[in-house]
Amino acid sequence: MVQSLRTAVEQRLAKLLEANPLRTDFQKHYETIVEAYNREKDRATIEKTFQEMWQCIQKLNVESTRALREGLDEETFALFDILRKPDLDKKTIAQLKQVAGSLLATLKAEKLKIDHWRDKEATRDAVQIVIKNFLWNDQTGLPVESYSEEDVEAKSEEVFRHVWRAYPCLPSPVYAI
Repeated sequence: MVQSLRTAVEQRLAKLLEANPLRTDFQKHYETIVEAYNREKDRATIEKTFQEMWQCIQKLNVESTRALREGLDEETFALFDILRKPDLDKKTIAQLKQVAGSLLATLKAEKLKIDHWRDKEATRDAVQIVIKNFLWNDQTGLPVESYSEEDVEAKSEEVFRHVWRAYPCLPSPVYAI
C-alpha cells in the first residue's frame, strides 16, 4: 500500500517539477518523509509515513490547480513563478501575469520556432537578448518600482534557463498534453 502511494506521489511530483522547476519545496518535503520512513519501519512509523504521503498528495493536488486559480496556463504560470517576488501587491501581480504571457508569446512567435535553436550560438544569444530586452522594456517589462537592475538581470537568467530546459522545440514536450 505504501509502495503504490509512493509511486503515485513520485509520478505526480515528477510531472509538476517538469512543468515548473520552482516547485522543489514539494520534492524536499517528500524526501524528508521517505528518509524518516527508511530509518525505522515499525507500525507507528509506517502509519505516520502513510499519513504524511497522503497529505503530500493532497498538497500536490492543490499545487496542480494553482495555475488555474491564477488564471494562467501551465506554461505562462511557470514564467510567472520565475518572475514573481515575495510581498508584491495585487496590481504588480497582475502586471507580472501580463509580462509572463506576453514574453512567452513573443518567444514562441520569434526565436523558439527556429529548428534546433539551442544548438546555434547566435540563436541562443538572440533568445537571451529577447528575454533581457523584454524584461527591461518600460512598456513590456518588469515593473521598475518593484524590480531593481539586479532583479531584472537575475530574472532574465532564470527565464533563459527555464526556456532552455522546457523548449528544445515547439510545441514544448514539457507542456504537451
